Amino acid sequence: MTKRVAVLMGGFSAEREVSLTSGLACARALREAGYEVTEIDVTRDIAALVTALDPKPYVVFNALHGRWGEDGCVQGLLDLLGLRYTHSGVLASALAMNKDRTKTLAVDAGITVPHGVVVPLKRLAVEEILPRPFVAKPLDEGSSVGVQIVLKGGNGPVLPEDPANAEDLWLVEEYIPGRELTVSVMDGKAVAVTELRPKSGFYDYEAKYTEGKTEHIVPAQVPEAIYREAMEAAAKVHEILGCRGVSRSDFRYDDTGKGADSEPGKLYFLEINTQPGMTPLSLVPEQAAYKGMSFPELCAWIVESAGDAA
Repeated sequence: MTKRVAVLMGGFSAEREVSLTSGLACARALREAGYEVTEIDVTRDIAALVTALDPKPYVVFNALHGRWGEDGCVQGLLDLLGLRYTHSGVLASALAMNKDRTKTLAVDAGITVPHGVVVPLKRLAVEEILPRPFVAKPLDEGSSVGVQIVLKGGNGPVLPEDPANAEDLWLVEEYIPGRELTVSVMDGKAVAVTELRPKSGFYDYEAKYTEGKTEHIVPAQVPEAIYREAMEAAAKVHEILGCRGVSRSDFRYDDTGKGADSEPGKLYFLEINTQPGMTPLSLVPEQAAYKGMSFPELCAWIVESAGDAA
């Protein structure tokens, strides 16, 4: 009997368009892999979502990104409905979405992170929280939504002016020079290290999702010790947060000689994504392909590794 998979996509976070792209790509791949697929564009109408999930699917493929879909909320709903679903559960999702909580756990595990503080947006708008250069980003957004690098001599961050956002919490971190690295983890094992080289600026939302804006180098051409450290750190963070299925961890590698303790430089963990993008430009499918796994095979693996409802 054909297994039916319900793919959740869209949602109502700042990452809605990315989620739609991911969800449609996964739906096509799952059909190619032999599954029956129901596509569900999630809205704030919870009753409609519950109805769309009846009859009970074999697995719910969660392709939502950002708030509500990636932070433990929809995971809790799926648990209440007694449905199996892909990616991490409630606790791991909630912890990973909070960048500061994740960093605290990483430090406890002996992983190096940039120094940072959490402040309300209204304070960030009027104070110099850290010496420049520094990075300011929403505490609980993904896909580099809202991330800003404040350089020496600049006019300061251009922040949202909507008073409704004044109490939102932001993470302000020291800026780490060097190179951008990322590592996928599948079933607790690190897959590969990719270096990301934006052709201009930094690896922001546009650089992530616009074809041709960023060069992906896999495997990353970094010293063996740094490659191994990134793989081990990504697997460790995946484990200590209690993630399941697939995750992706992001790093900065300071090889500039400024602030690096010694050769070959210093690696800093930034954050973990429990529901990485699954677009044609996304990094997990690219690393899986590097290891010989096609996109339909990857999507099928994610389905079959789905956890049971809590």
